Amino acid sequence: MAFDIEMIKAVYEKYPSRIAAARKAVGKPLTLTEKILYAHLTQGEATQVFKRGADYVDFNPDRVAMQDATAQMALLQFMQAGRDKVAVPSTVHCDHLIQAEVGAAADLNKAKDKNREVYEFLSSVSNKYGIGFWKPGAGIIHQVVLENYAFPGGMMIGTDSHTPNAGGLGMIAIGVGGADACDVMAGLPWELKFPKLIGVKLTGKLSGWTSAKDVILKVAGILTVKGGTGYIVEYFGEGAKSLSATGKGTICNMGAEIGATTSIFGYDEKSEAYLRGTDRSDVADMANAIREHLTGDAEVYDNPEKYFDQVIEINLSELEPHINGPFTPDLAWPLSKFAAAVKENGWPAKLEVGLIGSCTNSSYEDISRAASLAKQAVDKKLVAKSEFTITPGSEQVRYTVERDGFLDVFGKMGGVVLANACGPCIGQWARHGAEKQEKNSIITSFNRNFAKRADGNPNTHAFVASPEIVTALAIAGDLTFNPMTDTLTNEDGQQVKLDEPRGLELPSKGFAVEDAGYQAPAEDGSKVEVIVDPKSERLQLLEPFKAWEGVDLKGLKLLIKAKGKCTTDHISMAGPWLRFRGHLDNISNNMLIGAVNAYNNETNKVKNQISGEYGEVPAVQRNYKQHGIGSIVVGDENYGEGSSREHAAMEPRFLGVRAILVKSFARIHETNLKKQGMLALTFANPADYDLIREDDSIDILGLTEFAPGKPLTVVLNHADGTKDEISVNHTYNEGQIEWFKAGSALNLIKASV
Repeated sequence: MAFDIEMIKAVYEKYPSRIAAARKAVGKPLTLTEKILYAHLTQGEATQVFKRGADYVDFNPDRVAMQDATAQMALLQFMQAGRDKVAVPSTVHCDHLIQAEVGAAADLNKAKDKNREVYEFLSSVSNKYGIGFWKPGAGIIHQVVLENYAFPGGMMIGTDSHTPNAGGLGMIAIGVGGADACDVMAGLPWELKFPKLIGVKLTGKLSGWTSAKDVILKVAGILTVKGGTGYIVEYFGEGAKSLSATGKGTICNMGAEIGATTSIFGYDEKSEAYLRGTDRSDVADMANAIREHLTGDAEVYDNPEKYFDQVIEINLSELEPHINGPFTPDLAWPLSKFAAAVKENGWPAKLEVGLIGSCTNSSYEDISRAASLAKQAVDKKLVAKSEFTITPGSEQVRYTVERDGFLDVFGKMGGVVLANACGPCIGQWARHGAEKQEKNSIITSFNRNFAKRADGNPNTHAFVASPEIVTALAIAGDLTFNPMTDTLTNEDGQQVKLDEPRGLELPSKGFAVEDAGYQAPAEDGSKVEVIVDPKSERLQLLEPFKAWEGVDLKGLKLLIKAKGKCTTDHISMAGPWLRFRGHLDNISNNMLIGAVNAYNNETNKVKNQISGEYGEVPAVQRNYKQHGIGSIVVGDENYGEGSSREHAAMEPRFLGVRAILVKSFARIHETNLKKQGMLALTFANPADYDLIREDDSIDILGLTEFAPGKPLTVVLNHADGTKDEISVNHTYNEGQIEWFKAGSALNLIKASV
């Protein structure tokens, strides 16, 4: 497959002059983040853009990557854009629709049959518009991108929140909604609110049981799930240089769990080694030629407090393995304190399943270190007390670790190898017995552990750790086991202790693969036909959303006042709903069914103000739509946290919700709402959340004078005849206001082609 060498060469040729101009304009040393952002600005000469804290600015990303679940809607939108071919290198990766149940071969074959029309659509639309297509079984998008497309100093957007994985190779890689991807593929600039910067200085060196995963688990505990919102996190220091490229990818990948726009490491010897190890020596040679521009200036790293908005320092030599959870990825426990936490909180100590792999931890290094523990278990006559699954990140990794004997070792330990796909990490797990909703514990090397995410059981306590810790605890079958200090009883009744895990960053014999699973697009796609069956339950061609009527919105009904955490999983669940990701009408039947109604503390049960009866959220909203009545959704803090899925924005738009009013938004979701022509509003006074009543009729005033920085007024007309007027804020700039007026960003694109 093509590595976009000419594109990378063109990017690198511009680097020295663009960074020199930026340094002159700013008048100070530059962080790595600033260098890459400035090099990709569409307005590189505009001095005002270089101001820290600037408003929304336009960038020219180098490439686009899409996973199959989100690519369907992104490409259905792109088909309306009027272009013959994508404007930048783009790829589609079939990783989300493969359900884990039995094992790799059986699950993959079942997925190919079950999802045939979706795969055929994605294959044909990719073929037509010049998009590289990675077939089901080829691997997880972020691992495949790291192995094939990520390059130091580049900028990529991807339709998945864990796109920042590519930051492990020094790339600014940002998760976006499909509408953003559509814009860039159509040749338009991509807009981002200029981020603030968090610097993480790493000193020392990892050893023993501690791994790169523990760095981000520690950082998540410090910053929480929203502490990184609006920031790019830049890692630096001698400790950073000691980490493998894939270890850095792990850290950047899970940066999504702190709300960060993205995370990044500078180019160094480990980056070079990984590029050469993945058959990209030409990229390494080009990177070496501009090496000074692919890391932050020395003055920045010598005095980070002067150049970053916040600085965190972590000594890797002192860092302890961590386990985070349950139910949230920022509840961080050092391993030495975890057993006590399990007992004090009454979490189930018996470990039912240990799962390693996923886009976060599925590299050769991860699997080799976990395999070293599996081999010890076999050699020391230990029988794994928990179920154990392994998800390779790509076919290249899978083939190589099988060649090197690791999969055989896992098999002897009792492990089951799953398909090279997302699987349990995103809820694509047909876990036997989950329907009983029994209280139980699992531990994974994944990134996210929200309630019900993995198996649909709200009583599954999911914990997140490194593959090494997951493997050790699966052997023990006990969450209170500390492999650094405790012993286990083997089949002979002897007390044995696990030695520290060992592994290799890169395979000593190099990577190998027979069929990576890549399909190159047709040179001329004009004769390729993309067919969507009008009767399909999986795919549906899109109709444009209607433009704004030009008046204030009055008489809106309150659909739901969501209480507490309301992630994209609550707004548009994954799992069994993934099959409808290409059919907006059908998937809209999951809209907000996981959100907790503040008035009754129940999910999927809201009051229908027309009938006075309670019903399911989508059904109530469809009833409002049928009567030509708009509605509003009210939410709490960090609304829309989690996945980048734009369905969480498109579904309410499609069903007639006009505005989302919350205490605060997660970054990607707020942008997605804007792209779809929705009003994304925040309380000027968060306490006004409490003023909203279940039977309210709501007016939004000031839209005829909608302008950047100018608050709007919301009138709460209560059922008893009283009313409250509150001020609400927004972050729309002039261009985004035009999206709202046109009905969506896509409507503007179509008008400009």
